[in-house]
This record gives sequence, structure tokens and C-alpha cells, in this order.
Amino acid sequence: MGNTFKVAAVQMVSTPQVEENMQVAREQVALAAEQGAQLVLLPEYWPIMGLHENDKLVHAEQDGDGPLQTFMAELAAQHGIWLIGGTLPLASAEAGKVVNTTLVYGPDGQRVVRYDKIHLFSFAKGEEVYDEARTIVRGDSVGSFEAPFGKVGLSVCYDLRFPELYRALGECALIVVPAAFTYTTGQAHWEILLRARAIENQCYVLASAQGGKHVNGRRTWGHSMLIDPWGEVKSVLPEGVGLVSGEIDALRLQYVRESLPALKHRKL
Repeated sequence: MGNTFKVAAVQMVSTPQVEENMQVAREQVALAAEQGAQLVLLPEYWPIMGLHENDKLVHAEQDGDGPLQTFMAELAAQHGIWLIGGTLPLASAEAGKVVNTTLVYGPDGQRVVRYDKIHLFSFAKGEEVYDEARTIVRGDSVGSFEAPFGKVGLSVCYDLRFPELYRALGECALIVVPAAFTYTTGQAHWEILLRARAIENQCYVLASAQGGKHVNGRRTWGHSMLIDPWGEVKSVLPEGVGLVSGEIDALRLQYVRESLPALKHRKL
């Protein structure tokens, strides 16, 4: 396959209308595949950004069955790509709550792994208040899978602030971060945290974000990006619907780890 593997992140400004969001995802994934992407990442909450936090409960699917899961499986198989499905709501055992879940599909359309977001975001600044724990049940185990170029570690949005999660994943060639960072927290911390995760884990980081003003009044930061193992931003999309793409370069990964063998120097 050579030393490079092309990847892409889809940036969206999702609405309360699931069909609208599915159409945007369909178009952007097709465009990424046309441009040669072999792995495509969707953002957090790609199917729905509701008018109210409870709206996602209506669209929660049972694990392994539902139109959103079928859509992603068919999309992966249609284009022959690895598709990392941002997050979608899956039903939980706790009444009135869902699980915020990342599902990964291989080029044959078969599901590879499931990861349930572990860290639940809360933030309060004036009238800007969020508390995901009101409607989401947190996950309790890390998730990863083996792609042709190496191990891919899964994380979601607020997970980005917890470096111990990435250490628990072990050595990865790529870490993905589908997200819906708020404008306030994104402007302050998004890029610096993404670059820190790339530098300390000496791997590529691909972040797929919600990026713009949503129908529900929420504004997300966007700035989907691909970062290399040295912490260099290779591609970024500030706002709006679109793609960020680039290559995972095995030789670059090897060079960084050999020239500065920090991963081998760990003692704790």
C-alpha cells in the first residue's frame, strides 16, 4: 500500500432534521472518497443537533439496528472506506438517557468497534450552560481498532481534556476526535489540546468538528484539522461545512519516534 494512507474529516453544522444531516454526510463522504480518502471521520452529533437536549432521545437506536447505523454501514461499503461515524445516540438502560456512541465500519460495511464517550461535558458561563450528564450515560472502556496503517484510537470531544485516556489506548498511529466544541471553549483550548495530544503520543490526530451557528442557537467552534506527530497542523477548516484531508505518513511517524524517543522514555 506504500507509506501513506489518505484520511479526511467532515465538518458539519448539523440541524434538528436528521434527513438533512444524513444528506450532508452522504455528500461530504462521497466527495472525500472521490478525492482518494481511505478513512473518513464524521463529527460528534452529526445526525442531530436538536432544539432541546431531549430531542436526541427520540432518535436513539438499539445497538445493531436502526436507520443511522444502516446508513453508515452502507456508506462505508459503497465507497470502500473505513468510516468512523462521529457519534450517534444509542439507547441506554437508564430511562430518559442515551449513550453517545462512536461506531466504526470497515470497507466491507461491517462494524468493527463501538466506543461510548467516557467523559461528559459540563460548562457554565453566564447564560451559556451545558450538562451532558442530564441526558447521556457515560461509557466505561476505551476503544480502538487496527487500520491498514496501524492502530487508531477513539475519543470524543470532551475526552480531549483527559490525557490519561490516550495513554490507556497505548501506542497509536492515529487518534481521532469527533467533536462539537462550543465556540467559547474551542477558541480558548481546542487547537492547543489537539496539538498536545499529537505531540505527547507522537501520532497523527484527526479532528472532525461541528463548526458554525446552529438552528438551536448554539455556536460551535469548528476548526476541524489534521495534525502530524510533531504537532504541526497540516490542514484546517475554520468554519462551515466541508472537508479536511491529508496523509498518514508511516515514514514521518517513524522518523519522529526515532529522533525523539519519548514513548520509550516513559517511566510511569
